Amino acid sequence: VQLQASGGGLVQAGGSLRLSCAASRGTLGQYYLGWFRQAPGKEREFVAGISWTSSSTSYSASVKGRFTISRDNAKNTVYLQMNSLKPEDTAVYYCACLRGGNVGYASSYEHWGQGTQVTVSS
Repeated sequence: VQLQASGGGLVQAGGSLRLSCAASRGTLGQYYLGWFRQAPGKEREFVAGISWTSSSTSYSASVKGRFTISRDNAKNTVYLQMNSLKPEDTAVYYCACLRGGNVGYASSYEHWGQGTQVTVSS
């Protein structure tokens, strides 16, 4: 599976962005999908995840209530709607998929997208 993330950009604090991640080869069906982010000088951290049926979602404490993850298996795409953005949300955002393991750990994920930059100005 090859993943392609898009939708990043520059936005003012309080604004919104919607990230997309599409599979360009293979299908995302039956994969758990996650979004991670990595700021300069920091480790990659879990942001949000969604099961393949969309019946289960998970969010980090720092984004819960502001971000929403969703997926469209027919379009082989996962989304991350980001509202009320803060300067501390600035990072490169990555999508990834896994079949099993601890969804909060980057090492559990099998395939990764190339990342999309999100910059939030104050």
